[in-house]
Amino acid sequence: MPNYWQLLLLILPIFALIAIGVVVRRIHWIEGEAETSLIRLVVNVCMPCLVFESVAGNSALREPSNVFLPPFVGFAITAMSVWLCLYVAKAIGLTVGGGRRTFAVVTGICNYGYLPLPIMAAIWGRESQGILLVHNVGVEAAMWTVGVLVLNGLSLRDGWKKLVSPMGITLAVAVVLNLAGWVRYVPQFVVDVIHPLAACAIPLGLITVGASLAHYLGDLKTLFQPKVTGAAWAMRLGVLPILILVVARWLPCSVELKRVLVVQAAMPSAVFPIVLARHYGGQPLTAVQVVLGTTALGVFLSPLWIGLGRSWLGV
Repeated sequence: MPNYWQLLLLILPIFALIAIGVVVRRIHWIEGEAETSLIRLVVNVCMPCLVFESVAGNSALREPSNVFLPPFVGFAITAMSVWLCLYVAKAIGLTVGGGRRTFAVVTGICNYGYLPLPIMAAIWGRESQGILLVHNVGVEAAMWTVGVLVLNGLSLRDGWKKLVSPMGITLAVAVVLNLAGWVRYVPQFVVDVIHPLAACAIPLGLITVGASLAHYLGDLKTLFQPKVTGAAWAMRLGVLPILILVVARWLPCSVELKRVLVVQAAMPSAVFPIVLARHYGGQPLTAVQVVLGTTALGVFLSPLWIGLGRSWLGV
């Protein structure tokens, strides 16, 4: 089992790619329409290819418990986390219109894609990524329903429409092909095209994350607000990891899902809710304070939580 320093060295290159994204945005190598186009390329082309490659032909996903339980757990944990953080935001004095709802959504949704994917692959192999991606269907559903409803009162119907995306469609197709054993009928030239695009998904995605964060680094004094950042540290990197590991310990789930939950428990806040806050009338500055604060401390705490979780759950 990797020790703390080995896990830290595993995580540091991931944050280095984010830092590269910040640098290339600050020196204007990526900007304007180029940044928007890169995000679309990653989300609509590279990530669906990674989803297909990770799920289609994955033997672990032929177990029914690994197909149906992970998305349910992902949805339930994310919804519960947002709900708990809403009460914490009220307790620390944040108001509606002053960051309460934004704090709840951004702190409650952990980084479920770009950071855990390479960590899962490095510790347990690429097959483990398939379970994570199926789990993430539930997280996505919670983000676009519970998260958006909390931010702006959007209808549940409109929230579910967001799941009809290239990634959602690709995941559904890959799961069907895998369960039916039809993957062998996929032409080899299609596989040969998908593989290099899938290989680009994580590094390009991490660089785009850094480029997105660079927009908010102009005035460093505004990026740390003791009340907001401190509460986010306490919840995202303290209370919520314990709750997730308790669920993983006592829920009758597969070893593969327990591994996913170990890594998810250790993650800082997700970056994409910053976009949600901008689009649905939230407070983007509060979102950035939460994301940057939990990410900065998460560099050092994530290896600790992963090590503790693996030891306690025996995975």
